[in-house]
Amino acid sequence: MGAEGSGRRRVPRLGVFTGCGAVLLAGCASMPDSGGLSGVESTPRQNAQVRVFAKPPRENAGPAEIVQGFLEALTSDDPQYETARKYLTSGASRTWRPDASTTVLSDGPNAMPEGSRSREVGDDYAYTLTGSRLAVVDAQHAYAPDSGTYGSTVHLVLDRKTNQWRIDSLPQGVVMGRSDFQRNYVSVNKYYYASNVPTTVSGQLSTVADPVYVRSKVDPVTATVRSLLKGPTHWLAPVTTTGFPTGTALRKDVVSLSPDDQNTLTVPLNGKADGVGRVQCTRMAAQLLFTLQDLTPTGVNRIELQRENGKKLCELSENGAERIASHGTGKRPAYEYFIDGKQRLVRLPTGSPSQEPDPVPGALGTEETPLRAAAVSRDEGTAAGVSAEGRSLYVSSLVPGATLGDAVLTSAGLSQEDRLTTPSWDGGGDLWVADRDPKNPRLLLLQQGAGEPVPVRTPGLDGRIDAVRVAADGVRIALIVEKGGTTSLQIGRVERKEGADGAITVSIRGLHSVTPQLEAVTAMSWAGDGRLVVVGREAGGVQQLRYVQVDGSTPAGVPPASLTGVKQIAASEDERLPLVAYSEDGIVRLSGGTQWQKVVKKGTAPVYPG
Repeated sequence: MGAEGSGRRRVPRLGVFTGCGAVLLAGCASMPDSGGLSGVESTPRQNAQVRVFAKPPRENAGPAEIVQGFLEALTSDDPQYETARKYLTSGASRTWRPDASTTVLSDGPNAMPEGSRSREVGDDYAYTLTGSRLAVVDAQHAYAPDSGTYGSTVHLVLDRKTNQWRIDSLPQGVVMGRSDFQRNYVSVNKYYYASNVPTTVSGQLSTVADPVYVRSKVDPVTATVRSLLKGPTHWLAPVTTTGFPTGTALRKDVVSLSPDDQNTLTVPLNGKADGVGRVQCTRMAAQLLFTLQDLTPTGVNRIELQRENGKKLCELSENGAERIASHGTGKRPAYEYFIDGKQRLVRLPTGSPSQEPDPVPGALGTEETPLRAAAVSRDEGTAAGVSAEGRSLYVSSLVPGATLGDAVLTSAGLSQEDRLTTPSWDGGGDLWVADRDPKNPRLLLLQQGAGEPVPVRTPGLDGRIDAVRVAADGVRIALIVEKGGTTSLQIGRVERKEGADGAITVSIRGLHSVTPQLEAVTAMSWAGDGRLVVVGREAGGVQQLRYVQVDGSTPAGVPPASLTGVKQIAASEDERLPLVAYSEDGIVRLSGGTQWQKVVKKGTAPVYPG
């Protein structure tokens, strides 16, 4: 992903389709047959197009070599871990479930013999695997940051019939170091539909990205389709829905899926989908198109779904999918916005080299009420502005002659730092803002930017909200949360319920940090369907810009170019558009290459619509 907010709509993922080359992992045959293992180092990064295979156990290999060879085999590209299973007894092979989880360590696991024995004696032996945990990928392929010490035991026995050492007891799942994980796995956004937000004015559904990790060189297309059909991950399930009927899966005889030379993917389904109508079928096909569009070098631009008997159920092209649901870059913002030196809301055309901003039409583009922050609705017809002292929130149309009216919200905080945050609009036209008043901290929702503010429940929130950004889908929210002098970036899901009287109850649930390695997060913005750009620093470190995915993993590609003194950052969910920042140099833009360019010296609070 490029430094300009990352480039374009279709980003080919190298390493997903592989070439003909293969590399055999060293079997460590020169290792001694006794004593401990000082460490199982992660395999050096290989060319992304090269498949890596492990060696089977050497004849008469000792326990240390068996453990080493097994751990190396876990990082290979064997589809069903066939080589790794050769290091196990037949019973252990039957009960071992490598897909149960993947534990990611900072380095490869260390393996040390249990007890005080320095050499193998008798007919059994045990090794303890240790390391520092970074993350866990669960059975649903969902990634979650983790920390602490990893520890598990691998037990070996000497088979008296063959006189060979084999592993007869081991933890479920696989374990590997970070570099091996990066080589073996690729992140894919599955797409579902938001279940608790209204459709757009045009009748489009709203898509929600659900990131998962699949093995990058072991039929990732088929693995991704199977994962999509099984439904959303547990965290996202309460706020999403799928077009596929319950129990829908690939037809039993399907082994592998791949697009043809016209980039059409045919997906044979089981009988659970046979009775769906055309509208539902096209919604199913749209999910597949959105999910698979970046997974192959040339992309998938048409989906054909088949019934269990092989007859066509429906087909859908990319253009048809865009009509069904709003997704990613479906609407390119017309402008980027910021507060100028006269404390007015001004704008620049997106993609324009112009550095002369114009005041927005209406009252927020005048000096009538000085502003310190603003947010523009996603249709760019309305804006919300926070007064210079942070006390009042105003909403006004962006049309010539529009008046300001009274404040829609007022904070009672005693200082500017204890008042209103920058507001944020979701894709349904609702406005979000946090009041940082220590005596009454709260997160509020204004339906369509007007009316009585709805208090948003935040069970599980530990700290005060310092910043709010809602995703376009309206079901995911990013918060900077402060507690005890440290700040973290947390992601939550938006759950809405409507009562019999029409009143809504809104809650933020499932909050979790996606930047556990950062001690301070000072600014953030959505920068794609499932990605944010973050300004922060590690303990004892310096300020840095980085991308982070909503699951807490680091996306592949180049991070943004460094920039000193960043106070605010803005990115568009259309990844083709540049990053805009407020730094010690004023308003700057990363619009290509690796160099930030100054836009204006006097300006603050840059934002894109949203």
